[in-house]
Amino acid sequence: MNLAIVILNWNGKSWLEQFLSNVIQHSAGADLYVIDNNSTDDSVEFLKAEFPEVSVILNTENHGFAGGYNNGLKQIKHEFYCLLNSDVEVTENWLQPVLQLFEKNEKIAAIQPKILDFNRREYFEFAGAAGGLIDNLGFPYCRGRVFENIEKDEGQYDDETEIFWASGCCFFIRSADFWAHNGFDERFFAHQEEIDLCWRLKNSGRKIFYTGKSTVYHVGGGTLNKQSSQKTFLNVRNNLSMLLKNLPFPKAFWILLLRFILDGFAGIYFGLKNGFLHFLAVIRAHFSFYAQVPGTLKRRQKNQISKFYQAKWLVFKNFLKS
Repeated sequence: MNLAIVILNWNGKSWLEQFLSNVIQHSAGADLYVIDNNSTDDSVEFLKAEFPEVSVILNTENHGFAGGYNNGLKQIKHEFYCLLNSDVEVTENWLQPVLQLFEKNEKIAAIQPKILDFNRREYFEFAGAAGGLIDNLGFPYCRGRVFENIEKDEGQYDDETEIFWASGCCFFIRSADFWAHNGFDERFFAHQEEIDLCWRLKNSGRKIFYTGKSTVYHVGGGTLNKQSSQKTFLNVRNNLSMLLKNLPFPKAFWILLLRFILDGFAGIYFGLKNGFLHFLAVIRAHFSFYAQVPGTLKRRQKNQISKFYQAKWLVFKNFLKS
């Protein structure tokens, strides 16, 4: 099993205490690594004392999710990576279905398992659920989760199927594909970098898959709470940059134009629902996106797939219902 399970940590000692033993118990044959993003708690000392079998890689600063993994993974030479959040509980035999799927189809670059809610164990979890999709306006959603509407797991997604993006919460990828596409876009820092990478993989003809034969449970919000205005900022900015980078012209032009309008309404909604800082976060996100435009254009690939969505106006319709 040429697999490295890699956990990115930043001040997450409590999550490591809670979940790392579980990962070790159910991951025989895999090598375990923790990349530490310059934590200021005693995570590293705790790991060295309690889990000497886990290799620790030290980053000299907090590079975020994207840069943290990019820097740390350079030191890990395995055929497959599993990028695993520190607040995830895995289950018995969670690795085998994923590795079998990789072996079955060489065109598959990345895979995610079924992701259920650690606290409401019969329900899908927000960050990934049963595989990521995207609608015609570039809004990401999941099978089992659209906007804030989350389904109960009743076996409806026990399949193995192609998806558009795999969740960074539990993200399996061939290392060759990761590095052939230059890893994550470090300008994203955190949020939607895995969607951007999956889109670039699909633009180059690679496939992204989901398997319902493997299950993990995710707490969610372990590093950045869902109600954080910084999370709103990162999601809005990164989504716009992802669209400009990966959509074919002229489709990118009219979709971004629509998104600018819709984001205005979204900013008002977020401000009324979550507070003025969220309204400001949407404005900041747009100005940050504009500043990134030259760099984003340079990162465009030669080929962009024209059929990128699975549903029309889906997230927007659910947003109106809310």
